[in-house]
Amino acid sequence: MLLCLLGLPLSAQEQIDEQLKSLQAQIRERQQALDVKLANAKELENTLRKAEKQIAVLIKDLKQTRRRLDSTEQEQKRLQREQAQLRQQISQQQDALADQLHSAYMTGQHDFSKMLLNQEDVSRLERMLRYYGYLNQARLEQIQHFTELVTKLKSVETDLEGKRRELANLVQVQEAQRQLVASEQDKREATLKELESRIDTDAAQIEQLQINEQNLIQTLQRAAEMAARQPQDLKGLDGLKGKLLRPTGGRLRDLYAKKRQGQIRWKGVLFDGSLGDSVRAIHHGKVLFADWLRGFGLVTVLDHGDGFMSLYGYNQALLKDVGEQVEAGEEIALVGQSGGQSSPALYFELRHKGDAINPAQWIKD
Repeated sequence: MLLCLLGLPLSAQEQIDEQLKSLQAQIRERQQALDVKLANAKELENTLRKAEKQIAVLIKDLKQTRRRLDSTEQEQKRLQREQAQLRQQISQQQDALADQLHSAYMTGQHDFSKMLLNQEDVSRLERMLRYYGYLNQARLEQIQHFTELVTKLKSVETDLEGKRRELANLVQVQEAQRQLVASEQDKREATLKELESRIDTDAAQIEQLQINEQNLIQTLQRAAEMAARQPQDLKGLDGLKGKLLRPTGGRLRDLYAKKRQGQIRWKGVLFDGSLGDSVRAIHHGKVLFADWLRGFGLVTVLDHGDGFMSLYGYNQALLKDVGEQVEAGEEIALVGQSGGQSSPALYFELRHKGDAINPAQWIKD
């Protein structure tokens, strides 16, 4: 540079060195700008993580409320059927007693019959029942059964009223939960838009994907180490290629090993779906991980033994906790779009001893 100022010509090597220094300076500037973008993105991702985890809690609560609502509605219907049956039986008992009293009246048992027909008080009725020995045992049993039916009907009607109140409360709870979910989803969308505006270059997107993938690998390594320290009777997936259950009902998009962006390739597949669709275990196993991961959202990882693990990402809610045993086909999560996804889907990976393998070759058609 000094030679240029003095008007002296630069040698070829000096020109190359100058160009290299200029290029290095530009790279440093771009890297610094990229670092700033990623730092800002990380803050936004923390906000996104909190919003999506809160949505997951609310969705899980909402699902439990719906189950209680369904159970309460079924119990209410059962009580209504029992109420109708009891009323019918009481009506039949009333008719039978009326016939007996009419017969007694016609045979001359006037005092007792008149007392009943005039509907005198119950305490006097009980005294007269003991006093009048001509009322046979069959009639006493009918009266007792009639009284029991009336008592049971009152109990059923009390239970039914309680179920009506419980049902009304559950409907209010459900509506409140829906409103909270909607509010959290609005926050998520706003955060997601801002996050997309920060990661607006190919370089930033590629680096973000690399960070996410490295974070996933480290998480799986820790999970595998934890599994190795614990006794288990899981046998792995050998011999089950092409026989494993589908994790959800949507269309499988086989993206495995295809380019995602730059030199980054897909390590798993996607299943199309709708928000709230069931995500099920492909085989029995144990939950190794159940939490939010950058780029993958709410993730469940199952250990199947012998180094085999299955991963379920982008979920709306996780229904199983770390350490729980699950059976093949058991519901473990709900399809979602967490991790900043724009549409609902299930991201699914299958790994053996840390290496990704093509899930499409292991899942039933």
